[in-house]
Amino acid sequence: QVQLVQSGGGLVQPGGSLRLACAASGRTFTINPMGWFRQAPGKEREFVAAISWNGGTTDYDASVKGRFTISRDNAKNMGYLQMNSLKPEDTAIYYCALRRLSSLLSRYADDYDYWGQGTQVTVSS
Repeated sequence: QVQLVQSGGGLVQPGGSLRLACAASGRTFTINPMGWFRQAPGKEREFVAAISWNGGTTDYDASVKGRFTISRDNAKNMGYLQMNSLKPEDTAIYYCALRRLSSLLSRYADDYDYWGQGTQVTVSS
């Protein structure tokens, strides 16, 4: 079993930056792809970014590409989402997630087995 605990997030002005962190405990997560998703009020959960087990491959939704950076530090069992040039439409609850049985990246929430508790990101002036 893997537990994911998120930190970071909060209120930021448009154009600002935030970094989300995701700490994994329990069984090792070093071989699992990690993803970040978000859910805005009244909307479905949507894909933000994903990273392979060794960080060598990443994938981003078009809406965040060039502004967000996903990374991980397997030695520390940590995952990160650096968010720059934030926009009001980035406002949502953000979730980190891990896949259990596959090494492939995925944009589908149903493919992920472990989830963080979620953290609110609000972009507003």
